[in-house]
Amino acid sequence: MDHHSGRRFAVPHKKLSLDIKGTKTDLIICSYDDYFLVMVTQIGSMGTILHAKKEEGVSIHPTFAVSVIFGKRDEPMLMACARQLIEHISNSGSSKPLVLSLGLKDHSLETLKGVASALIENRLW
Repeated sequence: MDHHSGRRFAVPHKKLSLDIKGTKTDLIICSYDDYFLVMVTQIGSMGTILHAKKEEGVSIHPTFAVSVIFGKRDEPMLMACARQLIEHISNSGSSKPLVLSLGLKDHSLETLKGVASALIENRLW
């Protein structure tokens, strides 16, 4: 057993399970030095992976770029969820980008609201 192996998990993180619309939902929130990683699954796998960041610009109002790295590209609700979270991160004073994995059984507004509020409640930013 390598005695250094425990160090890999020195990243601040939270892991929890909750019920969203009657479905068991697992959440993992990690704060790395240069980004936040958030994984949400109801299906036991990664699902769609999105990247969201605050754009550095001259505008007074911040703009945010949200893109799909992997998975469903035509899901506006997933994009909206990522945008809500990156805005929240930015408003909390962090400029770190977000990598968000959403493996959800449905992409309804109700489900995504539940996911977003659970993440904000348990945030590490």
